[in-house]
Amino acid sequence: MKLKKEIKFFFIKYFLTFSAYYILNLYAKTIRLRFEGKDTIKDHLKNSGRVVMAFWHQRFFGGLYLPKTFRRPICVMISQSRDGDFIADVAERIGWTPARGSSSRGGRDALRKIVDDLIKNRFAVHVVDGPTGPPYVIKPGLISMAQQSGAAICPTYFFYENAWIFNSWDRFMVPKPFSRVIVRFGPLESVPENMDPEEFERIRFHIEQKMIEEYEKGDRSMASSRNST
Repeated sequence: MKLKKEIKFFFIKYFLTFSAYYILNLYAKTIRLRFEGKDTIKDHLKNSGRVVMAFWHQRFFGGLYLPKTFRRPICVMISQSRDGDFIADVAERIGWTPARGSSSRGGRDALRKIVDDLIKNRFAVHVVDGPTGPPYVIKPGLISMAQQSGAAICPTYFFYENAWIFNSWDRFMVPKPFSRVIVRFGPLESVPENMDPEEFERIRFHIEQKMIEEYEKGDRSMASSRNST
């Protein structure tokens, strides 16, 4: 049984990685992307600022090609599982810098790697409710990451005109080919270097509620636009 698993993962790693990367590239060319607020991020980075973008796990697919959009590598946490090995290989080809770990395994080391990368390269992404939820709840890692690196938090939103919705814990969404996708970068949120637990929780909850509210408004707007055409 162990040998079969090793053969399976060898096949995935060395044969499917390139195929997945090639298929994703073809798929990405069919999506009609529109960006809102991108200049704010670019200006902040140009002025030597640091940014960590906050995503819901449900919408991460919409941000898959952000390293190509910004023309620079972006650090992201990817689990240490065997499936994570495959995802990390594909992600590296796209332009991501994987920091391996999750809240359930190796999370502290991965957080340290992202903080180090943020200090050096000034740009990272954090999937704030991954890898297993609960959905739409920001875990403390995002605030700690910003606090330790001096990075501003950018809540980042992906609105899909048409999407497949999977039966996963967060109802994971993948935009359908030829559909419109709006990528909206929210206002930057600064985090104090020193704060007590109450302020830490206040900031975490504020960003969480802001993301929930903005998604509700943006999804309604996208649905209204879709129904009027």
